[in-house]
Amino acid sequence: MPIKAVVFDLGGVLIDWDPRHLYRKLLADEAAVEEFLATVCTPEWNLEQDRGRPFAEAVAELVERHPEHAAAITAYHERWPEMLGGDIPGAVELLAELRAAGVPLYALTNWSADTFGFARERFGFLEWFDGMLVSGEERLVKPDPAIFELLAERFGLDPRETFYVDDAEVNVAAARELGFDAVRFTGPERLRRDLAARRLLARPAPTARPSPGTPRP
Repeated sequence: MPIKAVVFDLGGVLIDWDPRHLYRKLLADEAAVEEFLATVCTPEWNLEQDRGRPFAEAVAELVERHPEHAAAITAYHERWPEMLGGDIPGAVELLAELRAAGVPLYALTNWSADTFGFARERFGFLEWFDGMLVSGEERLVKPDPAIFELLAERFGLDPRETFYVDDAEVNVAAARELGFDAVRFTGPERLRRDLAARRLLARPAPTARPSPGTPRP
């Protein structure tokens, strides 16, 4: 069945979001950063903000449990924009090619409603999407099948005709269970091959041209 639309995850696919960008400035060394993110501001704690919990509430609750880390916990919200490292080289170029080819584009992201505005202000390519679901606004997070079902319902997508790309294997697996043609993002080169295999790109991947005077085989 031909693919008629492409859905992108954002963080880890198009946008380099990583709390380490901030905490490398705040904590003593790499080991301290990893310890803090594994035991205090954990991925599980952050996921609840992605699910819709207000950041102010989350920070207050965590400071009460870890008062010795109050300043670092507060920074997770107050200095959140410093966790954005920029766009992911090569991936946005692919998005632009798909847009130029007229492919309908959608985004499905686990992201706090409190902080998504910072991304909208910084990354103009977020305006290229025909539709977008932000988990914090919907109070649902991947890999819950309900958010994929909502995506399909809201934008009229047939999962069998929809290509989905995400950097988290658990989300890819959830999408596949619902019939999406889903792949894990490991880099723009592999994604280009995946898109080309589905005849979604307007032109093939660039190939190196021989320099003048270089004999051809």
